[in-house]
Amino acid sequence: MMPLSPALHSLLDAGTPAILVRVAQALGSTPREAGAAMIVTAESLSGTVGGGALEMVGIERARAMLRDGAAKDRLAIPLGPAIGQCCGGHVTLALQRLDAGLLAAEVAAEEAAAAALPAVLLFGAGHTGRAVARSLSPLPFRLCSVDTRREAFADWPGGGETRVTALPEAEVATARPGSAFLVMTHDHALDFLIAAAALRRGDAAYVGMIGSATKRETFRRHLAEAGEGHLIEGLTLPIGGAAVRDKRPEVIAALTAAELIAALLSKAEEKLGSGFSTGTSQCNSERI
Repeated sequence: MMPLSPALHSLLDAGTPAILVRVAQALGSTPREAGAAMIVTAESLSGTVGGGALEMVGIERARAMLRDGAAKDRLAIPLGPAIGQCCGGHVTLALQRLDAGLLAAEVAAEEAAAAALPAVLLFGAGHTGRAVARSLSPLPFRLCSVDTRREAFADWPGGGETRVTALPEAEVATARPGSAFLVMTHDHALDFLIAAAALRRGDAAYVGMIGSATKRETFRRHLAEAGEGHLIEGLTLPIGGAAVRDKRPEVIAALTAAELIAALLSKAEEKLGSGFSTGTSQCNSERI
């Protein structure tokens, strides 16, 4: 989810009245999880609380607040009985008028949320690395891209941190537990060095390497010769899977992003017990 604080900051600076609408609680099957939010002004909308009738109720109440000057409101909505939304869950929306205090609280919350995001280390800033970084930028990951070449980060399209180092494999040791490692450098020997270091940790959520079946077999033999043949079982190679044989960087990037979503976000939900929301989000509404 993209941070809303930049938009809130711009609206506050411009003196444009706005209401922040947030899912405060989500019980049962709901279109979005707790924390999902949107900004409503008299003429514009950014973000989403799930679309459909639920979102329309939030928009209408927010614009009524803009007209009548209300500062806060809270709506408890049983989706099926109240608005005919088939999910059947129960959502509580918290609505608050934009002011300096709200902006400060939102910035602090976003900083804390960013620090807690699953970490992804991307090794290699070539064509595929650039495509992967671009695909991951809007996703809820804390991305760090690593390369030995400073010029590789010129006009870098991805978000997150970039790091230039002569020893990229050393970055593996300092990564936090549960990190994901994407290995796609310009050098096969360096790929093997980085991937082996990541696999030896034993706590990676995902280790993926770009390449072919031949490259996988070469790496397997390399590990076996070192007495570490079992490590190959923890490696995804080719990265993004083998079901689609399209080798365009953008396609590989999309498939890799999907693998990371499955590997990292499911583990994040397990850590939180019932998931990101109170209950399970199983209903996907169309955007208004």
